[in-house]
Amino acid sequence: MILIPAVDIRAGNVVRLLQGDYGQQKVYSDDPVSLARRWEAEGAEFLHVVDLDGAREGTPVNRDAVIRIREAVGIPLEIGGGVRTIEDVRGYLDAGVDRVILGTVVFKRPEHFREIQQTYPGRVVVGIDARDGKVRVEGWREETDFDARELARKIVEWGGEQIIFTDISRDGTLGGPNIEVVGAFVEAAAVPVIIAGGVSTVAHVRRLKDIEHLGISGVIIGKALYEGTISFPEALRAAGG
Repeated sequence: MILIPAVDIRAGNVVRLLQGDYGQQKVYSDDPVSLARRWEAEGAEFLHVVDLDGAREGTPVNRDAVIRIREAVGIPLEIGGGVRTIEDVRGYLDAGVDRVILGTVVFKRPEHFREIQQTYPGRVVVGIDARDGKVRVEGWREETDFDARELARKIVEWGGEQIIFTDISRDGTLGGPNIEVVGAFVEAAAVPVIIAGGVSTVAHVRRLKDIEHLGISGVIIGKALYEGTISFPEALRAAGG
């Protein structure tokens, strides 16, 4: 179970939203590269980068900032937000990004996802974002009636190899992950799952470590690092790293 710092970018700044609400934003830095370097220096093995403007617009917006991060750090990174086409995926991979996160396109155009998955095996991870068990798409603004666990099962049928699961109700709240929800999702997915949403203390990391055996491959930590409720080295120790 690796720990992955999040670098969410909006208008070139590093920000955090509350439960995905673009109206509840806090800016932490105008220099994404320096923060990416900081997490690498503190022991991160991987970075989770999100283009929030891209998620909202449906096309990459902060691509230049992502590429600057790629050039500045030596650890792998994944990018999500606004990636909708095979051309978007190819552009990021050709620029040196290690893995691309697909979300909305998986739900709305599964045949296109399958094409991307087959073209770039091992370079794609699916993001499932849910609130009260129901999938949300288009930068979390569009609610669906589709069950998150059912979508996870379909993704595996379509060839998906790994999933990032975000519990929107916990994201940015610092309130801790919902262990029951996380456990049920991971068991249903039956592929490695990276967990995001609410992790803010060493105790939260340890609680997820306790159910790692269900299939948790990683944990994304965002707001807690920027608010200082947990240090990254502390979190690493709690995860056994």
